[in-house]
Amino acid sequence: MIGVLLLLLLLPLLLYIAAPQIRKMLSSGVCTSTVQLPGKVAVVTGANTGARVYIACRDVQKGELVAREIQTMTGNQQVLVRKLDLADTKSIRAFAEGFLAEEKHLHILINNAGVMMCPYSKTADGFEMHIGVNHLGHFLLTHLLLEKLKESAPSRVVNVSSLAHHLGRIHFHNLQGEKFYSAGLAYCHSKLANILFTQELARRLKGSGVSAYSVHPGTVNSELVRHSSFMKWMWWLFSFFIKTPQQGAQTSLYCALTEGLEILSGNHFSDCHVAWVSAQARNETVARRLWDVSCDLLGIPMD
Repeated sequence: MIGVLLLLLLLPLLLYIAAPQIRKMLSSGVCTSTVQLPGKVAVVTGANTGARVYIACRDVQKGELVAREIQTMTGNQQVLVRKLDLADTKSIRAFAEGFLAEEKHLHILINNAGVMMCPYSKTADGFEMHIGVNHLGHFLLTHLLLEKLKESAPSRVVNVSSLAHHLGRIHFHNLQGEKFYSAGLAYCHSKLANILFTQELARRLKGSGVSAYSVHPGTVNSELVRHSSFMKWMWWLFSFFIKTPQQGAQTSLYCALTEGLEILSGNHFSDCHVAWVSAQARNETVARRLWDVSCDLLGIPMD
């Protein structure tokens, strides 16, 4: 009995001591690419080195703080902040129009922004918030920038998904969550949509010089859980084992930078390795139908 009590008393201390090694084990993937990006242009959404990097985000003030931090750490002064609200197609179109007027090239597009476990709400265009921001917003942004990506080939699109896609399903009869809604499952559905979008995009872009990848960044210490008190508590409870933003970015960087990765276009990555996806995420019929439905919802001509 005394031994059990001692173990319970010592457990927090043991976890604290072991935390760095556990976090290292859970964050095994590291991008080791030494590729330099002089003259290259990259767009990263939702970010509230060498390349000219556009931080496209809803909160410009927070974006400016991030930009200054990046400039200080890397010495790269070509970090620009532009307004982009993925919950509003007018904002997405305005961002794309401004970017295309400003830049002649686009080599890397990282669709990183997202929302998680929101109470039921809709975007400015009437889409359920998770599918609207996490999928449709990035679908439209990619569509608007696609010709520039093709002109700048070789170029890459990286879509940030999640391990949570395994619980996702694409319910075409309830895509906007109006018949039934679960905040947790809505997030999972949207992350599945990210993978299906990536696979169909890669299929359509074969031979264009543009490759596409989806990634699971891991469990990262970020503001993604801001809408859920339970998840914030869980993040705090297991904070020793959660990836830092820098660790969480490694797989996205790997897919954006690693040379010779074009042959794996359309694949899903985790910890800088190709990762297994659910049966739903491998369904080409659903991927093609989701593409067509997304075009219809966004008013994009179907080809």
